[in-house]
Amino acid sequence: MNVNGQRHDRIAAVTYGSETGNSLEYAEEAGRTLERLHFQTIVQPLDALEPTNPGKLSLSRFNFVIVIVSTTGQGDLPANARSFWRKLLRKKLPPDHLQDVSFATFGLGDSSYPQFNWAVRKLHKRLLQLGACELHSRGEADEQHEEGSDASWVPWIARLRQQILVHYPLDDGVEPIPPEVLLQPKWLLSSIQNQSTSNLEPPGGADRGTQPEVELQSIAGDKLVAGLDRAIPVNPPGSNHRSLVIQLQENRRLTPSDHWQDVRHLRFSCASPVDYAPGDVLTLMPENASIDVDQFLERMDWTRQADQVICFEPTSNVLETDFYPRPLVTVNHQCSRLTLRKLLQYHLDIRAVPRRSFFAMVAHFTNDEMHKQRLLEFTDPQYIDELFDYTTRPRRSILEVLQEFHSIKIPWQWAANVLPELRGRQFSIASGGSRKHLGEGLTNFELLVAIVKYRTVIKTLREGVCTRYLAGLPQGATMEATLQKGGLNIQKSEATRPVILIGPGTGLAPMRSLIWERYQWYLSIPGIALGETILFYGCRNQAADFFYREEWEFLEEKMPLRVFAAFSRDQKAKFYVQDILRQQAKLVYELLYSRRGLVYVCGSSGMMPKAVRTALVDVFRSYGDMGESLAKDYLRTMEKEGRYKQEVSNIPKYLKSIL
Repeated sequence: MNVNGQRHDRIAAVTYGSETGNSLEYAEEAGRTLERLHFQTIVQPLDALEPTNPGKLSLSRFNFVIVIVSTTGQGDLPANARSFWRKLLRKKLPPDHLQDVSFATFGLGDSSYPQFNWAVRKLHKRLLQLGACELHSRGEADEQHEEGSDASWVPWIARLRQQILVHYPLDDGVEPIPPEVLLQPKWLLSSIQNQSTSNLEPPGGADRGTQPEVELQSIAGDKLVAGLDRAIPVNPPGSNHRSLVIQLQENRRLTPSDHWQDVRHLRFSCASPVDYAPGDVLTLMPENASIDVDQFLERMDWTRQADQVICFEPTSNVLETDFYPRPLVTVNHQCSRLTLRKLLQYHLDIRAVPRRSFFAMVAHFTNDEMHKQRLLEFTDPQYIDELFDYTTRPRRSILEVLQEFHSIKIPWQWAANVLPELRGRQFSIASGGSRKHLGEGLTNFELLVAIVKYRTVIKTLREGVCTRYLAGLPQGATMEATLQKGGLNIQKSEATRPVILIGPGTGLAPMRSLIWERYQWYLSIPGIALGETILFYGCRNQAADFFYREEWEFLEEKMPLRVFAAFSRDQKAKFYVQDILRQQAKLVYELLYSRRGLVYVCGSSGMMPKAVRTALVDVFRSYGDMGESLAKDYLRTMEKEGRYKQEVSNIPKYLKSIL
């Protein structure tokens, strides 16, 4: 039996765990690969699948399962994979529980973390412990690779495809669907006739053209036309983030106006009481600039349809399969006002750096053979370095690619299938203690944000979509945000223990939150002997970016706090946080070894975390009479005991020289 070109006896699942959406993008690519091999394929977060009980989304129902997962926090699985993981860890499960499951795993990681790709490694190991069969060897990507995660992903998915054809051969006369055949999407955009939104703007701000959340089960049985008959299913399962509407109260530049970098202190309020802890993250939903949206609409000849009311419509009857997916773009609230212009402004990332899958898709929408040939070259694994040089290195955006390949004309109905979703950007919260709450039940959020604005190797000006939006946000503006637990897992029971905080640049944000939190503990816990708090901060210039200096001077008089700052450009020889650690080696050793203190490291990934670890090893060697091996063992012991925690952001290499 065939449904949409896929045989019902060939059923596969691609499942993912993702915090920022990277694993989802790879999962979608894997799903398309399997569809071309005539598999009925679902792409779902790990928490949507059932590892222990029978059911339509049970692991054993599929011929095989591909698992793609990133590592977050201190070697943890992402939020939308933790319920699945807890179920796998049940002690009552027998060693043959998953004997009917075949699987392949791929991890997305960052080698600057000591727990590099821990999530995929422990998940892979647990699946084997429960009797599952490894279809293909585990793949691991390193974001620190000069060509990014694709350097590992591209050869891995190619080898996996070969293994699948060996283990699950096609019937005689059946061939894989070739790349030149455009796969039918599950959803297309459709126009709702005779409706316009020119007079439908709601009072009090922009309408993102969103629609209400419903459960998937509630739509089964009908052909679904969003905005006409029913709403479409939206928020994917497994999310533990709290959605908020926040209002900007302060947007203050901290660096001098003539300084090369614009760093802002942003303060938001929330009308409801919300509790959070140091290390927690606020994800802000940006908007594309109107000028970019207008350029995109004009380039694609979509201007005439731009303000017509649209909806998502399935391309087949949902009764034909148990696994009909949600649309690729998540929208909430009122669907009746969704337009193509709003979809581009609020939901689709037209300034994203395009992936290989984008070039494969748009090659179908040009009649220029030279353009098509060049686009397809970017999808060829042997030209991965050329793709990197064309897209990632100069940060060339989707809008720019479409302007250069002017023959491409994407049908507007395909917009959400071709363009990636505009995702929220994560920022560590910088407020803590008494600064978390305002009067009258209001919650206060403070952020330390570097505005991304620079010129690339091709001398083109680049601006971050979110920080560009935030830089121009006026006081009183409201926006959508989600609050997410961070990976530092700071407890009040740590109050009496000494802590060393290492936070260069905007990595200072969670350190500031923790310092104010510890000050609040000091004031609110009677008779507490608050442990010493030592902050090691790094920036370029004392006069330009020594953030919150007045606060540190105030708090040093109120609590056991000491601040050591490294200014890398204020002298001839560069001087970083790792150099101050060595300079204060005796103090560091006393707090970490003799008094069993804790270390928190925040900032950008890459060289900084590795340099800090090397400096700590040097400290233990110098004052602990240890050899290098014993010093490294002691640092690893600290990690196992939860006394060394690292939460760094994955800043691309092209930005590390300027942030």
